[in-house]
Amino acid sequence: MTDTVIGDTDTAIGTTSIGKFSSILRGLRRSPAGFIGFVIVALLVLITAIGPFFTPDVVPDVKSIMLPAGSPGHLLGTDNEGKDVLIQMIDGGRAVIFIGFLAAAISTVIAIVLGSLAAYLGGWVDSVVVTAADVALTIPTIVLLAVLGAMFKLDSPILLALLVGALAWPVLTRAVRSLVLSLKEREFVEAARLLDLGTPRVIFVEILPNMASFILMNFMIAVTNAIYALVGLYLLGLAPLTGSNWGIMLNRAWIAGAIFNDASLAFILAPIVAIVLLLLGLVMMTRSLEEILNPRLRDR
Repeated sequence: MTDTVIGDTDTAIGTTSIGKFSSILRGLRRSPAGFIGFVIVALLVLITAIGPFFTPDVVPDVKSIMLPAGSPGHLLGTDNEGKDVLIQMIDGGRAVIFIGFLAAAISTVIAIVLGSLAAYLGGWVDSVVVTAADVALTIPTIVLLAVLGAMFKLDSPILLALLVGALAWPVLTRAVRSLVLSLKEREFVEAARLLDLGTPRVIFVEILPNMASFILMNFMIAVTNAIYALVGLYLLGLAPLTGSNWGIMLNRAWIAGAIFNDASLAFILAPIVAIVLLLLGLVMMTRSLEEILNPRLRDR
């Protein structure tokens, strides 16, 4: 009888997953703000993922230094090395978006595992996790990032994502712990315990699906925080200024004094506008997703 119930549940989850995704898309279309945010994020991801395959290589040109926006052959002008700003914009978004989403995924996974285990197992596990989270929350993240950036050569996007993600887990860990403390007293969790399904299955199959909307919202917030931290590292010069991304563009534009030159304002404003649009799209999409996935907000 137990196998039948579990099998039916798995089948239901499999058959309704596509329906849930379709309902989310329909909900986004019904919300103007959410749909606009989704379009902004989708376009930026698409442009930065595919665009570099169609753009020419950026090479310095001393004859084209600090050209203003709208110059022939340079829609957004050039930088202090004569490189086209628009091409750098297209090429530089991939690393920022990749690191932002990867760092958010790392911090979210850490928070889910630690928070769930702390609440479900209790005892010394709970004490260790809560104490570690409290200690981590007292450390200024940007200061720690600055110290680590000075100590290690952060020349790998994956290493940067690991660093940013490993420092962003405490807040979500405490929130997940609180939710699991409430959910583990529910009848379906008690039934799973009586069936002796094992701790991993109870936590990750029975409890976590009931927190999916909350986790998704916090994941999107974690993406924005990770992008802020990443751009801050590049702006302060704490990450290697090699390659091309929006943070490096900001650093080079600031050092070159582009903000004081009317002809080169596009050099410093272009990456700022791209970052603002990306984060604005994520925030708008997150608010609409919260209304879609939260029944209490959806019924208002």
